[in-house]
Amino acid sequence: MGELFAVLSGKGGTGKTSVCAGIATALAAEGKRVLCIDCDVGLRNLDISLGMSEAGGLSFLDVCSGGYPLEQAEKHPDYPTLSFLTAPMNCSTEQIDGIAFGDMLQQARNSFDYVFLDAPAGVDAGFRLVTGAADRFLLVTGAGPAAIRDAARVGDLLELAGKKNVRLVVNRVDRDMLSVVQLTIDDVMDTAGLPLIGVVLEDPNVTLAAAFGHPVLKYAKRCDASKAYKRIARRIQGFAEPMKLR
Repeated sequence: MGELFAVLSGKGGTGKTSVCAGIATALAAEGKRVLCIDCDVGLRNLDISLGMSEAGGLSFLDVCSGGYPLEQAEKHPDYPTLSFLTAPMNCSTEQIDGIAFGDMLQQARNSFDYVFLDAPAGVDAGFRLVTGAADRFLLVTGAGPAAIRDAARVGDLLELAGKKNVRLVVNRVDRDMLSVVQLTIDDVMDTAGLPLIGVVLEDPNVTLAAAFGHPVLKYAKRCDASKAYKRIARRIQGFAEPMKLR
């Protein structure tokens, strides 16, 4: 049975969606069966980071409502084992049937090795919908004080809800900035109060790949971000990977 990951952030601008897409494509590149679900109702953009913005794509609500089978989820043009469901646009999160959503995810567990739920930023209804169903949690933060504080708050809420297996991804790290403010990744971990699963450097290739309609692993296989996503994907599978910035 597959594992279900919620990809979360305390605030917008951390690059959560890019991290979700990068890890998912890294796993698919290894032949793993992966399903990505954009759960940011009304503000979807996971398709852009996946390089699938030209695809029509079913929404997860189309599947939840019984209108379409999960097998019709859009297949990635470059990674045949990667499938995608987009977020619905014409409803609110509160209108989504949580039971039907859970049933769809249970079916997804039986069909895929990994399911990634790209949650909306913050801790509102979308956060509750996603976290109620997930097994494991990737909490994406930047290295700035506001992002770290918000990540710590999300971590506290997950702990209060009895959620385990929460890991921190420190994204968009500018090493020169860290040096100037004398901040280390260990400091970020200590403030957020969570174990680390990966560090991703600030990398213009992430933006360029999206602009040209490609996943970053296809656009620039050896760039800093691609290498970081691959290392995180290996750690998710239980392999020992060194924690490094390049």
